[in-house]
Amino acid sequence: MRVGVCLVALLLATTAAAQTPDTGYHRAPDAIAKVLETPPTPGVALSPDHRTLAVLDRENLPTIANLSKSILRLGGYRIDPVTNGQAEVRVQWLNGLSFKDVGTGRTIRVALPAGTRFASPDWSPDGARLAFYVQEADGLSLWVAERDGTVRTIAKGANGTFGTPFVWTPDSKALIVNTIPAGRGAAPAAPTTPTGPIVQESVGRTSAARTYEDLLGDAHDEKLFDYYFSGQLVRVDLDGTARPIGAPGLITDFSVSPDGRYLLTERLKRPYSYLLPAGFFPTEIAVSTIDGWPVKTLVDRPLADDLPVDFDATVKGPREATWRSDAPATLVWAEALDGGNPRAKLAFHDKVMMQAAPFDAAPVELVQTPARYATTMWGDDGFAMVVDREWRTRTEHRQAVAPSRPEQARMLLTRNYQDQYGDPGRPILEENAAGKPVMRFTPAHDGIFVTGEGATKGGAFPFLGTMPLAGGEQTRLWTAKAPYFESVVAMLDDMGKRILTRRESAKVAPNYVIRTVKGGGAKPVTAFPDPAPVFAEIIQRTITYTRADGVPLSGTLYLPAGYDAKRDGPLPTLLWAYPAEYTDAKIAGQTVDQGNRFVRPRGISHLFLLTQGYAILDNPAMPIIGEGGAEANDTYVKQLREDAEAAVDAVAKLGVSDRMRMAVGGHSYGAFMTANLLAHTNLFRAGIARSGAYNRTLTPFGFQAEQRTYWQATPTYTEMSPFTYADRIKEPILLIHGGADDNSGTFPIQSERMYAALKGNGATVRYVVLPNEPHGYRALESTEETLWQMTDWLDRYVKPKTPVSKQAVEG
Repeated sequence: MRVGVCLVALLLATTAAAQTPDTGYHRAPDAIAKVLETPPTPGVALSPDHRTLAVLDRENLPTIANLSKSILRLGGYRIDPVTNGQAEVRVQWLNGLSFKDVGTGRTIRVALPAGTRFASPDWSPDGARLAFYVQEADGLSLWVAERDGTVRTIAKGANGTFGTPFVWTPDSKALIVNTIPAGRGAAPAAPTTPTGPIVQESVGRTSAARTYEDLLGDAHDEKLFDYYFSGQLVRVDLDGTARPIGAPGLITDFSVSPDGRYLLTERLKRPYSYLLPAGFFPTEIAVSTIDGWPVKTLVDRPLADDLPVDFDATVKGPREATWRSDAPATLVWAEALDGGNPRAKLAFHDKVMMQAAPFDAAPVELVQTPARYATTMWGDDGFAMVVDREWRTRTEHRQAVAPSRPEQARMLLTRNYQDQYGDPGRPILEENAAGKPVMRFTPAHDGIFVTGEGATKGGAFPFLGTMPLAGGEQTRLWTAKAPYFESVVAMLDDMGKRILTRRESAKVAPNYVIRTVKGGGAKPVTAFPDPAPVFAEIIQRTITYTRADGVPLSGTLYLPAGYDAKRDGPLPTLLWAYPAEYTDAKIAGQTVDQGNRFVRPRGISHLFLLTQGYAILDNPAMPIIGEGGAEANDTYVKQLREDAEAAVDAVAKLGVSDRMRMAVGGHSYGAFMTANLLAHTNLFRAGIARSGAYNRTLTPFGFQAEQRTYWQATPTYTEMSPFTYADRIKEPILLIHGGADDNSGTFPIQSERMYAALKGNGATVRYVVLPNEPHGYRALESTEETLWQMTDWLDRYVKPKTPVSKQAVEG
């Protein structure tokens, strides 16, 4: 008998408030609410000279009033028309700043006016001062703080619609700022009467596109996009002197060459699209002098509306243009050798090109890459590292190149980038005098310093090491030791003998320390307290188990503080998961013990339910494996069912979980998983599905890791859609969705239609829409409402040991 069948009658036993949904926001249970009201742990930003930590006080959850301010949704962006910046949900606001001397520990508080909200702090290349932009009543302004604690405004009218509106010049004497063009005037008024229909047409031309949110919809939207997103670059000296650079335009990105002489810009152009976000609009990438005089147009490409839907598909011609970090003014970009189609059968799919100032000589080919170009990490004329990746096989290549001798490229490694155990780490990158990231060489210049997570079955233990330039095995200089997870933040000398690390353990809150690599203790730099001591006694352990087909799996089991198995017996349990796709079963089965991590929930975390008497199996592995070229999703339902069965069996056998009181939940793709498990298994009493997609015909050109279209894989799309099997879902399911979901593919209509299907088939279901919330809920009121709803749902349908029968209610 299905666990949920006898629970349908529970709906009859609920209060009138449950039958007629409450109005107004609920407060989360007291233990949860108190944590949510505690200020979050500050962030830090280390100066390039490693002398100073900027300690950044993060703003707590915004109010629903802040989240409900007027916004515009244009070209895939959400903006605040009052400030001409990104909307509230897109910015992590900070509200306090202090400078801490790394060596002495001396702290200086920056005297910000009360109520200041700022974002995007960025150190000058010389480490002398910190720039950031501030939200004021009528716009964004640019401020600079000195290390002595003084602060001043140096520019007003910044345009933050595309993101951070400023960059430092390499000499640290000025900033290049994207500003609102002078004399812009009033915003275009919305027409009161249509002037005609909106017409789109395609004549036999293939132009598939995944689903996107917040697109332009008509001619008025196009005018608004031009009005708000157009910017004028201005050089602003530290004394506030401002000089315009070039012509205004839709400037999505800009950067200064390391020698400070040139400016690289990306600008959008018409015609726009109503089906694609701004990143696909016609784009011009060009170089000018630092004063704005045109020097070179690298590419002027058309609307990118004809790309294949494959993840590695890309545009034709130059793309991803950047400055070479270790050269005065050398332009670097990638170009597809396969016409942008990753399915083309070629040995190499991209090439990386270089061209040095004054940009009149022919470009030089640096290297060709077997897969799609990802990045280059620069060192000097003799050594750089080029990385490419292929999504379909999860393959990564790393090549060593000598920029002065491109013909000498050599392969350093080929690996599956999902392989945690075999991850060699990454080169340590630190800013040079121009503020550009470069690799750190060993004193003898025969190697580079590297750092990585150091994942093992017994846990992750970050390391510092060196990699020889000539090839061969790495040398480990230092490895974190249990019980700590301690990651390398920076090297404090050229030898790698002193390092700054971020250290935590299951019981010790994350803080920054200085340590000597060869012996010696750790010197604390910060002393951030435990933000949620109510979780200090939570029991945490990594469990391992095996899927029916032999694939090893794992998850992190959390038990409430003070839990005693003999005294308390098996608990009601929530499995909270998110499926992942793999191409190798051995890699899918890798386990990394999480016992040395400091876990404190924030926001809408399901872990808050630990305070309400539930056990939680967090992130139990839900691998969907496609080996030997097989499509993983063709067996999605079967594998998902086996993953869940193994997880439930594992916690039940431990004696801590009651097999008859199991719930399943997830967010986004985890919500999709939840609905599928309720439709295709008998394992759970109830489910919680937040901001999911349930009908894959509404995402017909691919979703998550699926690259095929609906017409190429109709049976798979149909079988994977829990909407298809809504009539089979008998267990109570709670649907929650942000009313302004901004995630590609999870439009609110997904939950709206799923609720209608479930309701129409007699399911026990509740559908909660959180006004003005995006994909990840932000407002304090919405956060508390979400956690109240989750607690209430599980308390009704999972926690009771004896379900109320329909006959008992009727009697």
